[in-house]
Amino acid sequence: MQYGFIKVCAATVPIKVADVDYNAKQIINAIKESAKNDSRLTVFPELCVSACTCGDLFNQRALTENVEKAIEQIAASTEGISTLVFIGAPVVCGSKLYDCAVAVSDGKVLGVVPKSVLSDCGELNERRYFSCAPKENEEIRFAGFQVPFGTNLIFRAANCKDFSVAAEIGEDLFAPYSPSISHAKNGANIIVNLSSGSETVGKAEYRRDLLRVQSAKLVCGYVYAEAGDGESTTDCVFSGHNIVCENGACLGESRLFENSLIYSEIDVDLIANERRRVASRFSGNKETNHKIIEFIADEKSGALSRNFSRTPFVPEDEIKLKERAELILKIQSKGLEKRLMHTCAKTAVIGISGGLDSALALLVTCRAFVSAGKDLKNIIAVTMPGFGTTDKTKNNSLRLINCLGVTGKTVSIKESVTQHFKDISHDKDDLDVTYENAQARMRTLVLMDIANQTGGLVIGTGDLSELALGWATYNGDHMSMYGVNCSVPKTLIKHIISCEASRLGGECGRILADILDTEISPELLPPKDGEISQKTEDLVGPYILHDFFLYHAVRHGFKPDKIQFIAEKTFEGLYDKSTISKWLKNFYKRFFAQQFKRSCVPDGVKVGSVSLSPRGDWHMPSDAVANIWLELIKY
Repeated sequence: MQYGFIKVCAATVPIKVADVDYNAKQIINAIKESAKNDSRLTVFPELCVSACTCGDLFNQRALTENVEKAIEQIAASTEGISTLVFIGAPVVCGSKLYDCAVAVSDGKVLGVVPKSVLSDCGELNERRYFSCAPKENEEIRFAGFQVPFGTNLIFRAANCKDFSVAAEIGEDLFAPYSPSISHAKNGANIIVNLSSGSETVGKAEYRRDLLRVQSAKLVCGYVYAEAGDGESTTDCVFSGHNIVCENGACLGESRLFENSLIYSEIDVDLIANERRRVASRFSGNKETNHKIIEFIADEKSGALSRNFSRTPFVPEDEIKLKERAELILKIQSKGLEKRLMHTCAKTAVIGISGGLDSALALLVTCRAFVSAGKDLKNIIAVTMPGFGTTDKTKNNSLRLINCLGVTGKTVSIKESVTQHFKDISHDKDDLDVTYENAQARMRTLVLMDIANQTGGLVIGTGDLSELALGWATYNGDHMSMYGVNCSVPKTLIKHIISCEASRLGGECGRILADILDTEISPELLPPKDGEISQKTEDLVGPYILHDFFLYHAVRHGFKPDKIQFIAEKTFEGLYDKSTISKWLKNFYKRFFAQQFKRSCVPDGVKVGSVSLSPRGDWHMPSDAVANIWLELIKY
């Protein structure tokens, strides 16, 4: 259970209709196998001890009595195994029969959860055999144990407070107010569903989408185990479609008609953090009669099997990436269009450096002008060569300006900055921070004054990654009148530019491709042999790492040691542990120390789930201390 990762298993085993002994052996073998694979939560399908297709045999005492004996054997087989197991079985309570999920762990039956919503249509006609769940929890004697019986049971690990599980069964999920809603509101972080849905054309996609949405809506993990091979095929077939979801993402899924045990790790730490972030969703209307049943979970952790994207801001599917890129461009351009129209701006003034950020900002500005019916000639793209400007970046700037049909303007800042050095008595051969920042501030001064001359707005080009690291000159490139890239990270900008290069093609596509191949640099120090001498990623670290750190620190609220743990797995073979540790420390130092720059950033539109706007998403004091976070980083 390291760092909150709970390994779970959705298990469908081959069974025989009404052959309880055979089915129990299959279940016991699967429990032992899942335990060997370090599963801490194993879920079997609905009525799997008997089969869900027994029909009127459910009314035979021979069947139900043997099911109870089988549950006793299954529970006994778990002795010494600190794993929570849910098994589907028909359970007699008083004079009624219920379709139930039986929870067992470490040799004991912990509780029995009856199904809440019974189907009276379709192939199973459950109301013919089973009773609806009672409204109040009670205790029953079952399989040799006195156990709680009811729909409002939550099973919680005594040694891991966020590992809390509740069950619903099959049709319960489809109810307008499913039991899982109440379970989640009362603290269950993982919902299990023991199901026996038959397979028909199109149902698998519907089922998957429903589970993803349910896990997102309830901010929970969801483990779904479905009946499979061995059920009666008199009227339908069962595919054993097992699914594990977490907060809207599908972590694992079995192939149809292949009885299998599928595994993944649900991150209960992530779920708990996310629920605190959206606490208002879970306030009010709580049930008061939920019963907490504690169990002990094995704390030993096996290898982490789930994978994390190296670029969490970037969709891995190429089609989705193109769709995402287009949507982001529309969001950015619509935000800018509104600001241009509201301020009655005649022009948009933008500094073009030949780099990624200014290229994206210019593309966005062109879209905003087209949408607003404005002449592209009223976009004033300014190149401002300084002491570090190379021919490649300058030429790419001029080529892009010409290709897009906007108005270009070149203003060299060398003389004005040299005069400024004289004014403040700074040695022009001293290539310190003053040497660098004076150029950045001079460029901003030029842009602001041109905007005044033309009745326009200065469009900011700084991106989310730079904001996180404070990689901007205060009141230099830090300042603008509207920042279109403020919530787009560097790794995503690269992919948006790549998509635009493919979409535009021709000369514009070639220019953008060349910009993508250019080393990221502020170009504030003199070049060496005509080449860029100041490489940003050598100074602050690889953006692919920093964007990974940023996403998991801000979006998920993970602690630094957990981020380090998953980064070492994710970037294995690309960066070693010491490199990851070095740049993670650098990230937190800069993130805390540079908050004062983020506390006064210009307006800019949010495009994704992570934003550092001080007015909306990220409220952080500028003098917060990073010691607690830095102490958690190893090595």
